[in-house]
Amino acid sequence: MRDTTVVHTDRALWPALRRGFARKCPNCGSGPILSSYLKLRDTCPVCREDLSHARADDGPAYLTILIVGHLMAPLLHIAFVQFRPEPLVLFTIFAIGTIALSLYLLPRLKGAIVAFQWARLMHGFKESH
Repeated sequence: MRDTTVVHTDRALWPALRRGFARKCPNCGSGPILSSYLKLRDTCPVCREDLSHARADDGPAYLTILIVGHLMAPLLHIAFVQFRPEPLVLFTIFAIGTIALSLYLLPRLKGAIVAFQWARLMHGFKESH
């Protein structure tokens, strides 16, 4: 008879996601995980957690498009139907809003994806403590 015991060694997910969204280390919550706008550090400068295993790839971009699109499309419809602004005014406001929201969300979603991978021990993240 085989042993079917499953050992869960996952780390706490929600605290890690909050830390990652804040662009902080998912382990200690103090050190920055990004060295520039989207460049991931190899290790946390505070707790020395190895972050080189993270593979965010296109995930942050897809999530950013999904969130921004689902927020801005209904707002665009509501603004057009309720207020009927000039097309150039409508375009300018929503273009600036879309770009600003995208630039705000992209590094935060990258941090959240890295934190998710860390919490679920994905891509080489191992139990270190």
